[in-house]
Amino acid sequence: MIRRACALLLLLSPLAAAAAVDTVSQRDIPYATVAGQALGLDLHLPAGIKQPPLVIYVHGGAWNAGNKTAYPAFLVENGFAVASLDFRSTDLAPFPANVHDIKAAIRFLRAKAGDYGYNAERIAIAGASSGGHLAALVGVTGGVAALEGDEGDHLRASSAVQAIVSWFGASNLTTILAQSTPFGVEVREPALKRLLGDLPDKRPDVARLASPVFQVDAKDPPLLLLHGDQDRQMPINQLHELDGAYAKAGLKAETLILHGVGHDGGPFFQGEPAARVVAFLKRTIGAKR
Repeated sequence: MIRRACALLLLLSPLAAAAAVDTVSQRDIPYATVAGQALGLDLHLPAGIKQPPLVIYVHGGAWNAGNKTAYPAFLVENGFAVASLDFRSTDLAPFPANVHDIKAAIRFLRAKAGDYGYNAERIAIAGASSGGHLAALVGVTGGVAALEGDEGDHLRASSAVQAIVSWFGASNLTTILAQSTPFGVEVREPALKRLLGDLPDKRPDVARLASPVFQVDAKDPPLLLLHGDQDRQMPINQLHELDGAYAKAGLKAETLILHGVGHDGGPFFQGEPAARVVAFLKRTIGAKR
């Protein structure tokens, strides 16, 4: 699926659209067909590692732009398989179509693990910006009937994941506008209208369903949240709200706040922040090296 470029796309150059030399990539694998359109994913495997754990990556782009070509290559270099997804944009279908598509991809990947060679029992989901929101929502709603959908051919497979990583994603769509800077409101209002069908206060039930903070329970998987404290586009309070929802459920989320950093993927996908993500995933889903 090709989506138009827009000014809201993240600066994802550190993710590397091209595979590293020790990566075996298979591109444009169809995982479901919706309304006559094939939805695809790219799979990147670390060469020479048998049964690596799998990270499913959800791209950003205000829920209506971006594509699967950029992915966190540093994860493959550290022994993880990465599946990067395309899914329906909000220009094509509003929420929960994107969540249904992502869950269909998880079910496909779990059912096809024997064909592709990763470990279907050790799956994490990760995403940045709007992709971080979707990753968190999918991660905390395993088995929630309203969000499972019936896309794809593997409806008996589980869509559950064992860990979640969200880079500067939304968590509460009912509070996000009140928390936003004027710039953030300008960016977020049209995006939310496309996602929900109207502004959150006009569709409160849909906004709550689309907000990870209202879906958290004590059975949810480990969570790592990363955010910049100078993010004018995504309020940092969104991190604090999801962290608080985990605490209320008796769980502990891990958080990493980068000082002086805005809504920019670059600083998060290298150096110590990248090492923190790798360490978290090794603890939660394991990595063979």
